[in-house]
Amino acid sequence: MKFGPVPIEQAQGAVLAHATTAGERRFRKAHRLNGEDIAALKAAGISEVVVAVLAADDLGEDAAAEKIALSMTHRNVETKPATTGRVNLHAEASGIFTVSVEMIDAINAIDPSITIATLPQHAPVEKGQMVATVKIIPFAVAASLVEAVVKICTRGEIFAVNAYQPVNIGVIQTVLPSVKPSVLDKTLRVTETRLARSGGRLTAERRTPHEIAPVAEAASALARDNDMVVIFGASALADFADVIPAAIEKAGGTVIRAGMPVDPGNLLVLGTLGGKRVIGAPGCARSPKENGFDWVLDRLIAGLDVTARDIAGMGVGGLLMEIPTRPQPREPLPASRSARSERGSTSCFLLPAAPAAWAGRTSSWRCSTASRWCAARPSGRWARRRPAPSSSPDINASACALRFPASI
Repeated sequence: MKFGPVPIEQAQGAVLAHATTAGERRFRKAHRLNGEDIAALKAAGISEVVVAVLAADDLGEDAAAEKIALSMTHRNVETKPATTGRVNLHAEASGIFTVSVEMIDAINAIDPSITIATLPQHAPVEKGQMVATVKIIPFAVAASLVEAVVKICTRGEIFAVNAYQPVNIGVIQTVLPSVKPSVLDKTLRVTETRLARSGGRLTAERRTPHEIAPVAEAASALARDNDMVVIFGASALADFADVIPAAIEKAGGTVIRAGMPVDPGNLLVLGTLGGKRVIGAPGCARSPKENGFDWVLDRLIAGLDVTARDIAGMGVGGLLMEIPTRPQPREPLPASRSARSERGSTSCFLLPAAPAAWAGRTSSWRCSTASRWCAARPSGRWARRRPAPSSSPDINASACALRFPASI
């Protein structure tokens, strides 16, 4: 392919590089010029255009992208029509995305004019979501390069969406005097919500003392009637011989791995019992926020095996967002925030222009005592922070005027 300016008389059959206007007509970028187009451009006084002139052995961008996409082997993935040198591929089911990194890297190394981008390995996807895109950079590419890509695609499956399976899951929650029933009830609700996104179903729950024998007995019973067992310990894993791993072994199972390089999620236990998977959930799994438990649970529900080596390989990218409710965060609060807590609350009040109705619309706003300005900013206005006048009946000295504790 040759690219650059050419006299208008030599442009027939070439691909227009830039949108061009000729009188009342507008030719879009990538338009292939015909004889009628050339005449219109000449009549408009245009003597030269920037075009791509295809060689005999070139494939146009759409044809090249389509040929590459159609040569791929994949599962639960739909190939969309080519347009502007691009073919998008979308998930036909919800599940976990897997990809051959080796094949993708090999294709992208052939020539910069041919590119494939995908979601990360083991990314959770929803039905209809884009998982990959093939893009041809120039207006055309040599057929030999396309053939080299097609040859790589014949090696095997390049990517797939591993669809979630409708698995049945039994839950065990161990109990200590320090654990409130409301915590256990909330954990159950969070788990049911977590399973709903993948089509899993929580079929039974057992609450036992935080001891090896009763946990082993409950695990054996639930493993017989379910596809998977999840155990929430009343106390966090403190040793590889602690209650949950010991209970799995006492029940006749095997511990695959205790501990994972994902935080939050470090204290996960994974085992097998009677051919079923058993997960000792870390404490952070009581929260709906993403943690290492999700990474293992979702893969298992999608029918993917999770080995000790798989878990060992989760460290890169395994530092996830902190969960504020954790009993022991990764690191203490910064000194400025700690000092703020020690000072107690500071009040703030709205500027006179602020509508009084704001006070009832505060669910998603935040108030920071470290700032001179309140971070609650409905309708583009700010609330000014300063000591609350004692004569103001609407402002409480221990709370923000927007009804937020100032220490939040």
